Amino acid sequence: MDILQLAKKAKEAENKLRHFSSQNKTEAILSIAAHLQQRLGEIIAANKQDIETAQANNLSSAMIDRLTLNEQRVMAMINSAKEIANQEDPAYKIIDSITRPNGLVVKKQLVPIGVVAMIFESRPNVVIDAAALAIRSSNILILKGGKEAHHSNKKLAEIVIDAITPHLCPNVINMVSSKEEISQLIKLNQYIDLIIPRGGEKLVNFIIQNSSIPVIAHNKGLCHTYIHFDADYDLAEKIALNAKVQRPGVCNATETLLIHNKWPSPYISQIIQAFLTHEVEIRGCPAIQKYDVNIKAASEDDWNTEYLSKILSIKIVDSLENGIAHIQRYGSKHTEAFIGKEKNAIAKFQQEIDASCIVINSSTRFNDGGELGLGAELGISTNKLHAYGPMGARELTIPRFVVIGQGQIRK
Repeated sequence: MDILQLAKKAKEAENKLRHFSSQNKTEAILSIAAHLQQRLGEIIAANKQDIETAQANNLSSAMIDRLTLNEQRVMAMINSAKEIANQEDPAYKIIDSITRPNGLVVKKQLVPIGVVAMIFESRPNVVIDAAALAIRSSNILILKGGKEAHHSNKKLAEIVIDAITPHLCPNVINMVSSKEEISQLIKLNQYIDLIIPRGGEKLVNFIIQNSSIPVIAHNKGLCHTYIHFDADYDLAEKIALNAKVQRPGVCNATETLLIHNKWPSPYISQIIQAFLTHEVEIRGCPAIQKYDVNIKAASEDDWNTEYLSKILSIKIVDSLENGIAHIQRYGSKHTEAFIGKEKNAIAKFQQEIDASCIVINSSTRFNDGGELGLGAELGISTNKLHAYGPMGARELTIPRFVVIGQGQIRK
């Protein structure tokens, strides 16, 4: 089936899906979870092919980590699907109602976006997360994954379609395999309502620049953690280490650590040694380089870089205002963290930093749909129309007005 025919069938499925109940959708998602459990061996075998190819092509360790599926990660996918199945159905929910002086009842109702095309790289778990969220919110999904995860994506899409076929209409979940089809896909605005690119900066920019369909971008995660002068050392070390080393190859890992110059010098020395002990390469400003001969000089490019590996830029700032200014200049509107106690400083950080998630006294790693109670995410939106931050089922709906009258006419 060519891409035009696939898009047409997806649009037809959008109309048919409206006739299925919330219970039908719940059963379909639970069926996905059951099929994943039953076919675990097939998933691991398909993923092994992708890993072997990635290793042969000398892909980075961060890329291979994002690509890898093991039993633990498949179980996490199963648990996410179950959690989404048990969520309240957001589709067609009334979220607000007022009565006008003339007696008109004006309601706001959430409705599905329609046909959503998602173009993503590396992470095959996206197939399951996106499918479950699309079904929960009554949307139709077209998926295009990266070639590095070809076998994994193909197997997972096969499992999803097998699982939902007894419960829903055909063409609810669709998979596109050819890279060449992307350029055509992003022009089919008569059939597709939204494009979500999730991957590297090059992919996201290409989609934004060439799509005739509205785009919600999941852009790079150039995340910062700022340590205020009154931060407790043990708390700061625990949070900063987790934000960098727990899983450095993901978009919510911290890439730059900013430290107020009035934070005690012994604390700065200790936290640097903690990172070096965890085999993190540090690139620092001149004030940071004085603490250890192994610290490389940070360049302008370093402040602009999403490393996705065990590399960390560290900078001493002489005020909260300068820390905020650094984030405003180099941040990617993804996740920004503050560690400290001063209430006015926390309030200022929250008000002046523009990011999809502000984290206070905790790790940037928590900006994740599963961790924030969404079950999973289609991605983390770094633009503001109409979602900002992790996109769960509710973020795949939009509000419309429903007006109920008793014969009122406009005067």
